Amino acid sequence: MSRVSALRPLHAEWTKLRTLPSSWWLLAATVVLTLTVGAAAVSSVASVADGVCASAAGCHEDTVKLSLTGVWLGQATVLVLGALSMGAEYGTGTIRTTLTAVPRRVPLLASKAAVLAAMTAGAGAVAVVGSLGLGRLILPGAVFTRESGYPLPSLTDAPTLRAAFGSVLGLTLIALLGLGLAALLRDSAAAITTGLGLLYVVPLLADLLADPAWKDRLERWAPMPAGLAVQSTRDLSRLPIGPWPGLAVLAAYALGVLVVATAAFRARDV
Repeated sequence: MSRVSALRPLHAEWTKLRTLPSSWWLLAATVVLTLTVGAAAVSSVASVADGVCASAAGCHEDTVKLSLTGVWLGQATVLVLGALSMGAEYGTGTIRTTLTAVPRRVPLLASKAAVLAAMTAGAGAVAVVGSLGLGRLILPGAVFTRESGYPLPSLTDAPTLRAAFGSVLGLTLIALLGLGLAALLRDSAAAITTGLGLLYVVPLLADLLADPAWKDRLERWAPMPAGLAVQSTRDLSRLPIGPWPGLAVLAAYALGVLVVATAAFRARDV
């Protein structure tokens, strides 16, 4: 296959996704929700800490993870974006037109994934860097100071850089999870419902479990709590799963679903 023909599906998918108003609304919502929730979390903890914590050691706060709290909600919008990038074509019936124009299904799905990943990573980077910037503005006070062991979030700090990069990568993986679910289920609503349940309901079940062993297992192997472990920069030994292994768990979910969806997409008529 020539380079021009290889780039054709990529260009087509880029044109489709960028010309959909819902794509930009969802990307904007990802940035706004991530920034807003992160700023609210930092503000609430900073105000309480100044009046309650006698010392920095008594607060036990991971200020980098706190600044990135909004990623927890931003995951929902990128999941919806991923699901709509594929499911909308099944809903409108334009998937047949797409397959007529690009009959090779693996390059087609790969092009969708590449464009989706690039757009999500761009919005995610803005949201994450902005959240850390807001943290730097809000956190300084009587407790959260460099002298008390709480340097301001900075991308020049290796753990903070890892948390930031991992958060952007996590958002991108969740968008790909949404794409994979939509390709597998051929329905946007079903993909969104399944994805949101996987992300948010499973952690809630972990909180309801009385058995600490099972709670620990769910926190290690459920996609969202495992993936968000990459944001931690303090007391890593206390985590149910390490930052990079946790992100690997999320990647296994996203890429595993995408591989199964690709096989199903190749095997059926539409």
